[in-house]
Amino acid sequence: MTDGTPPDRAPLHVVGTRILTVEDDERIRQAVTLALEEEGWDVIEAGTGEAALDTFNESPADVVLIDIMLPGIDGFEVCRSIRRGSDVPIIMVTARSDTHDVVAGLEAGADDYLTKPFAPKELSARIRAMLRRARASEPGDMQKIRVGELEISPEEGVVKKNDDELHLTKTEFKLLVELASQPGKVFSREVLLERVWGYDYFGDGRLVDVHVRRLRTKVETDPASPRYVVTSRGLGYKLQP
Repeated sequence: MTDGTPPDRAPLHVVGTRILTVEDDERIRQAVTLALEEEGWDVIEAGTGEAALDTFNESPADVVLIDIMLPGIDGFEVCRSIRRGSDVPIIMVTARSDTHDVVAGLEAGADDYLTKPFAPKELSARIRAMLRRARASEPGDMQKIRVGELEISPEEGVVKKNDDELHLTKTEFKLLVELASQPGKVFSREVLLERVWGYDYFGDGRLVDVHVRRLRTKVETDPASPRYVVTSRGLGYKLQP
């Protein structure tokens, strides 16, 4: 891990917050655990995909950190398995920054990714941002939003299409609510990274692109020809009123 330390935001109470780190390299796993514990997190470890799923099922974590390259069940499958039954924030870790690994991890259901080597402070900052976002996704008093066949209920965390409930992750839901807050307005990737992910200094536009693509598979009749979540070429995305 590098020594770079991006600026952190306001401190978030972390006592009792459990981080599951899944890494087969014992040296790296111990280094990550030590770094997270020094930041005040409670850490549980798993060295294989199978152990990670068993551990998570027995004692669910608040955030899961998964290395892609694992013996046996790889990180992608671990992510998909967890995501089928939980919307816990997931960060994928890869030794490569190429688009294939990044996109594949996000398509598997991850909320974010990190490339090795990374700074402990950056990892902790991303975890804090995820937890803030999870708290902000809790029911509030925002009114229902109706756009065509879609009915978005921010206060309930529910999206329906023709009265059928759609199953979105917290990130997908927050992205849709952000776009629906001003139908017809184009949101740049940078604005969406800040408002949806809480990132204003280490975000990657691919996070937005992949989550938009995932969102379209759930809200659009034909994702290849979207009716609602529309691209404004060179500018960003908007929810078409």
